[in-house]
Parts: sequence; C-alpha cells; structure tokens
Amino acid sequence: MIKKQMIISGEFADKEEKIDVIYPYNLQKIGEVPKGSIEDVDKAVEKAKIGLEKLKRLSAYEKYDVLLKVANLLKDKKEEFAKTIVLETGKTIREARVEVDRAVNTITLSAEEAKRISGEYVHIDGSPNGKGKKGFYFREPAGIVAAITPFNFPVNLTAHKIAPSIAAGCPFILKPSEKTPLSPIMLCELFLEAGVPKEAVSVIPGFADVGQRMTTHPDVRVVSFTGSLKVGEIIAKQAGLKKIVMELGSNSAVIVDKSADLEKAAKKCVIGGFALAGQVCISVQRVLVHQDVADQFEELMKQEALKLKFGDPMEEDTDVGPVISINEVDRIHTWIAEAVQKGATVKVGGMSCAEDKTVFQPTIISDIPEDTKLFYEEAFAPVVAVKRFKDIDEAINLVNKTNYGLQVGIFSNDYKNIIKVIHNVDVGGVIINDIPTFRADNMPYGGVKGSGIGREGPKFAIEDYTEIKVVVFDVDA
Repeated sequence: MIKKQMIISGEFADKEEKIDVIYPYNLQKIGEVPKGSIEDVDKAVEKAKIGLEKLKRLSAYEKYDVLLKVANLLKDKKEEFAKTIVLETGKTIREARVEVDRAVNTITLSAEEAKRISGEYVHIDGSPNGKGKKGFYFREPAGIVAAITPFNFPVNLTAHKIAPSIAAGCPFILKPSEKTPLSPIMLCELFLEAGVPKEAVSVIPGFADVGQRMTTHPDVRVVSFTGSLKVGEIIAKQAGLKKIVMELGSNSAVIVDKSADLEKAAKKCVIGGFALAGQVCISVQRVLVHQDVADQFEELMKQEALKLKFGDPMEEDTDVGPVISINEVDRIHTWIAEAVQKGATVKVGGMSCAEDKTVFQPTIISDIPEDTKLFYEEAFAPVVAVKRFKDIDEAINLVNKTNYGLQVGIFSNDYKNIIKVIHNVDVGGVIINDIPTFRADNMPYGGVKGSGIGREGPKFAIEDYTEIKVVVFDVDA
C-alpha cells in the first residue's frame, strides 16, 4: 500500500477523507492520498505569493541548478517511479520506464531553458515619434501557475507543467488526476528535496471543486490544463482574465498514400494505435489509406496487431495493458457496436478479455463510417479505425472533418502530396513518414480547434508562464 500526503506550500498535510488509488489491471486498491478542498487551495495560493518573491530572487543559474538536481534525483529513482506508474495507470512496465526517461529529459530541458529566458532590443526610433528613444524588453514571471494533469502520463505531463514553471520563476499548485496522484506527489517531493523554495510547491489531490477553485482564484495568473475538451471549455469560460494553456486531446489521423512504404506504415500504425492501450492524446485512431493499396495495407496491419501480447502490465514482454477502468471497457464496446451497426467490419479484436476484465484486445475496424463516434470523437482506447480514400484532397477533407486538430501523420513518397497535406490540414503538427504519436519533449506541442490553446515543450511553455516588460530610454534628455 502506497500512502502519500498532499503538499501545501512545501508542507505535508493529511486529511481524514481519502482518495483510493486503484490498480487498473486487477481493480485492487494499491494506495491512497488525502482528498483536498477549496480551503487547501486558498492556503496554497496565499503561501505561493511568498514563493513567487523567493523565486524572483533566484538567479538563472540557481534555477538551472535546482532543476538539474531534480532530474538527477528522478533518474536515480527510475525503477521506483516506473513501478508506481504501472500500478496507477496500468501501462506496461516498459512504457513506464520510457515515461520516466522522458520526464528526466523534460526537466533537464527546462533547466537549460532557465538560462535562455531573454528579451530583445527594440528600435523605438523606427516609429515617427520614437526619435531619441532607445528600448528593449525582457520577460518576467507571470505569477502563480495552476496546473491540472491527466492520468495517462502522470510523471512526464506533470514535468511538462511544473518544471517550466520553476524555470520561469513561477510557483505552482498542481492537481493531479484523482486516478493517478501518487507519482506526481513523489515527483514534487523531489522538487523540494532539490531545494525549490517550499512555498512554490503545492500538490492538492481532489476532484472538480479543487480544480475549479484553482482555475478561478483571482490570484492565479496562469492555468495549464491537459484533459478533455468538455472540461477545457468549462475552464475557459470560468477562468477569467488569465493566461490559459490547454491540450485537449484529439482523434489523430494517419494518411497512407499509395506511394508509401506499406510495411513501415503498418508497423508504425500498430505501435501508435496500441501503445498505452490507445490512451494517448496523439494515439493513432483513424487510418486513411488510398483505395489502391487498402487491401494490402489492412492485411499487413492485421498481421502486426496479431503479434502483440496483451495482459499483465508488470510482465516484461507485455505490449498492451489494461484501460483505466471497467466503465471505459463498457464505453468502448458501445462505440464498436455503433460502428458495426452502421456498416463497419471488425478485422481484429473487438472485445475485452474474460479473465482480465479491463484488458481490451487490440482492435482494428475497417470501412468506418464518418457518422460514428470512432470517427469523429476521441476513442482513447486500443481501437484503430480504417477508411479508404480516392485522392489526397479527399484524405485532407477526412482529416479535417472533426472538431479536433492536434497532430497528423502522412506516409508518402509523393512530394506534392506531402506539401499539400502540410498546407491544408488543420492541426498543430504534421509528421512526415511517421505516426502522429511522435513527440519530442523539446518541440512545440499543441493543437488547434478543439485540441487546445498554446503550446507545451519547455521553451514554449515558458513563454506562457512569463510576461513581457518593455523599457524605453529617452537618450536625448
């Protein structure tokens, strides 16, 4: 049993009321944390004001140094964190180790960016009334950051919010997913151990009331949220005059052109579709394949999917673990049934495992109709839907025929088609000859339309966590 306390301004606090943490694979309780409240948020915000002043007094090197210490502490505890991630999320142990490695990199990148926050000389005299004036601008911490994270990457997505926050000089208040609060608390313990001012670090596990107070509190300046479109829209309406960064998911598409390397595309699509049981914002959900090569491609993809081992995520050779809950299994069954009723065909999988109730078989569905949830909503499941197209214009139209726009992948050796896709798809990222599931932690990551606002990646997050201050000198005075 893993028991953790919440952190309010660097101080550990317990509560009588608890949140149970359930292992998705066997549905057994594996840990617990205190259930936070609105009052806890208010306490954290008041102390965070002290944290803001302390962070402002740190030099760029001092922020770099403390974050590098966090990264090294995390690296030393890789296996402990990986096993905790498995118990919370159900992702495989191999996937969990990769997540820890990525979080180490994310924090290291944030440390490096702490030394690169800069400004620019401005030619004030480039304006008619600017004669005799010289100026520049620089960036200052925006203020207190409210960070809300999802269950699927509890360490790395937390790192993507709180490490750039400290690099920018901003205290943070974190609300992790109520399903996965253990590893985020463990990570924040490392921030304190490394020497981050204690008033700058708060972690409050809780539910919607905690999140609402964090995002609407008048003294919170930045809201960084990763989660569903529905909740994102609520936050945007309620937050008021704050800086908002949101990554709200997708139903990412892959275009497989007739000139593509089909074997490579099939292998990549299976990896991208079934990693973390499909519970990734940029998971391969829709594969749009040219009609001339569709039969061959579907067979290649089917054979790749059949190689996957699904089941116990702690076993070293497991490829696909459970989804997060029984409710999700029921929802996935419903969405597949709708697609089949409307004319789709299940090629592989299509059902959960009787012996492992939360493990859903890797599933490939062919001829997916456009009016099904598996086409236009976010599945967040180990399900890949395939649809055929006749030319690149139709493929682009199908990519855009959704409210989401995070990333898209295209497999093609046709230069003109690639360029056409780059310029015409409504997404935040286009990945050429690879899947949309690709993400490097230093790249600008985010989407358009219902997929969010702003960009993550330490350098780009810091832009949202800082404000520009301009300075103008009258040199003729």
